[in-house]
Amino acid sequence: MFIGRKQELQFLEGKYNTPGGQLVVLYGRRRVGKTETLREFCKGKPHIFYSCREVADRLQLRSFSEKLLRENIPAANYIKEFADWESALKSILDLPYGDSKKLLIIDEFPYMCKGNTAIPSILQTLWDELFKDSNVMIVLCGSAMNFIEKELLAEKNPLYGRATGIYKMESMGFYDAARFFPNYSNRDKIITYAILGGIPHYLRQFDPNLSLEENIKKNILTKGCVLYSEVEFLLRQELRETPLYNSIIEAVALGSTKLNDISTKSLVEDTSKTSVYLKNLIELEIIEREFSIDDGTKERANTNRGLYRLTDNFFRFWYAFVFTNYSELEGGDVDGVFEYAIKPGLHEFAAFAFEDVCREFVREMQKQNKLPFRYQRMGRWWGKTTVRRKDSMETQETEIDLLAVSRQTDQYLVGECKFKGRPFRYSEYLDTAAKLSKQKEKAEFFYYLFSESGFDEKLTEQAENDHNIQLVDLNEIVNGTL
Repeated sequence: MFIGRKQELQFLEGKYNTPGGQLVVLYGRRRVGKTETLREFCKGKPHIFYSCREVADRLQLRSFSEKLLRENIPAANYIKEFADWESALKSILDLPYGDSKKLLIIDEFPYMCKGNTAIPSILQTLWDELFKDSNVMIVLCGSAMNFIEKELLAEKNPLYGRATGIYKMESMGFYDAARFFPNYSNRDKIITYAILGGIPHYLRQFDPNLSLEENIKKNILTKGCVLYSEVEFLLRQELRETPLYNSIIEAVALGSTKLNDISTKSLVEDTSKTSVYLKNLIELEIIEREFSIDDGTKERANTNRGLYRLTDNFFRFWYAFVFTNYSELEGGDVDGVFEYAIKPGLHEFAAFAFEDVCREFVREMQKQNKLPFRYQRMGRWWGKTTVRRKDSMETQETEIDLLAVSRQTDQYLVGECKFKGRPFRYSEYLDTAAKLSKQKEKAEFFYYLFSESGFDEKLTEQAENDHNIQLVDLNEIVNGTL
């Protein structure tokens, strides 16, 4: 059963139903679900779906020719293979689809270009002379994001300015990912998302009829299963010097977020060298550089500012629990690794992803116009602010899990996220309320307190008497309702 991708399918349908030629570029990191989404889009439509292979150009042309010539086009009566790419691509106009759009999907298009660098030029000529005014839709799909962004869509490339639609697919959000496990408890849905993230390929490896523990053991920790070797497979495909990259990713997965700390933890003495490796991982969307919500252009340009974090939840889980226990797992000690390494720390591990889920919840509430104001920007915040210390106030470095700010910066939504096995305490609310005290002189503050395990009596009473405090429990978070 196909799940999610409503926005992507609406985008593709919109292009399909637009008169005239359409040239669409759809791209995104590996495993994000591009191929499955395109196949879902093609259902019920006459089409050609060609998946490129990493082969020599002549073999690619032969395979493409075979695909086209099966469609009963006139050329099939005379040839068994097209002589060149121009004649092969041009024959799309001969597809016997009546009044329907002549739909061609070229999956992993970068492989085709790698075998023949002239293909973008050939396609550009055909587009300008024939396709743009015809009832044709061509979708170029690829996982090589560096090639798509810096070459195919770059100003000097022949196809620059020709695309009628460019869509970068991201991983699924929590609400779509949770639909893969309809019978899981709310808590287990959060933890599963913390482990697998929003990558459909990973989500499909888990059996929704097995418990979370059984799935972790069977489908991640057991040697030979897909997810056991997934991270190493992807890194070897994309990068050289994998041992060094392993050290850097492990450092980030285990909590090192600043450049100097990552260099120290991964034993790379030169921070400039570490920066280069991190830059490569950012381009692959394995790592991102995160800034405090109020950081401006100057701070973002400073290589020493910002915090590094893994964008992929599964990478984070794999390096935290699989990579660090690799010898034991190679020896088959699955139960031991789960019982003594994973089980004690799994709940705390999920707390970081819980913050992401709470931010997604706030975005959903904005869409539904259920927030007290419309925010212009939202993210994490860190810096110096007032904190409570027993009966006194001090200025210290601290952070805020979620901060949303209005366009006029006269309204703030402060979110605090607690994924703990105990209720959110009134004293913790007071700690949150003490932050950003200077801004309170000229802005209105709203507090959204998110908790896995409810709220203590005093905090519940306070929220009943203060409309600026919103308590959001686990059921509301998971169901996206207030």
